[in-house]
Amino acid sequence: MKVQERSGAASHRGSGSAQGVGERLPSSGRERKPALAALAVLLILVGALGATVLVLRAGERIEVVRIMADVPAGKSVTDATIKPVMVAEDPAVNYVKWEQREALKTLQAKNTLVKGTIAIGEMFAQDKGLPDGKAHVGLSLKEGQYPVGLKVGDHVSAYKVTADTAAAAKPGSAGEGNTLLVKDAKVTDIFVGDGKAIGSGNLPVTVMVATGEIAPLTQAAAAGQVAVVLIPSANG
Repeated sequence: MKVQERSGAASHRGSGSAQGVGERLPSSGRERKPALAALAVLLILVGALGATVLVLRAGERIEVVRIMADVPAGKSVTDATIKPVMVAEDPAVNYVKWEQREALKTLQAKNTLVKGTIAIGEMFAQDKGLPDGKAHVGLSLKEGQYPVGLKVGDHVSAYKVTADTAAAAKPGSAGEGNTLLVKDAKVTDIFVGDGKAIGSGNLPVTVMVATGEIAPLTQAAAAGQVAVVLIPSANG
């Protein structure tokens, strides 16, 4: 009887031991998915490559034209008024590239270009020359023979002055005893030398007038007897 009990106890202990050992065996790991891992790595690499390309493109620079001196409307740039400068390339901006500077010299500024401006294609137009029946006349106006603040593009009347030249320079007044030479002339160029402000000293001014007005205007200009008065533009 005791032998059977011992055998049963041994069998019980053996069964328990086997079960305990079985519980300690490592369970099978989760199934790995190498395809997904490779895809994740690929996406990371593509993203990094895209960011690198964007940085490189942002750093691309081109050599373009920069205006180095004021250029009046209707005038062309020269070697003395332009210099190259590097800027970030932008397809949305019509930069005038430095290699295009010779072609640029054949065009005219649509409006006055300020020193420091980067040249854009839309700032320029083809030189169409003077309109039919028009001519340019140069005047050297003394202080008091032109209004302070006169600028390119202004429209003026020109008078032959005989006495009070200061009165002729006031908008809307030509002074008594003065003769009207040109009713409507357009200022196409003003030369301000030595940094003098408009309104002090002699001022070289170029005006566009009808060919029939050239003779009386140049005769009066040669004698220093021309004064100009600002008038409203014919175009408003």
